[in-house]
Amino acid sequence: MPREARDVEAALQKKGFKRREGKDAYYHLYVDGKKTPIFTKISHGEKEIHDGLLGAMSRQMQLSKRQFGDFVDCPLTMEAYILLLRQSGKIA
Repeated sequence: MPREARDVEAALQKKGFKRREGKDAYYHLYVDGKKTPIFTKISHGEKEIHDGLLGAMSRQMQLSKRQFGDFVDCPLTMEAYILLLRQSGKIA
């Protein structure tokens, strides 16, 4: 199910991702002030993010599509997301 780009961007920024401009808007996860290898991107001017791109974003963020939906809709908190990444060895 497509999602509004502004909703996804708001969730990313609320939960520890910092935006970096370039050809696209890149979002890198910072934990305890340190940049992690976890990132995703959204094309400039994107209004709605279709299912294919949502799948790619969820993989980049090391989440299932369902978990990604929970991340955007807020049941998956920043703390819970970071714990998932640590438990899977994706971040220290």
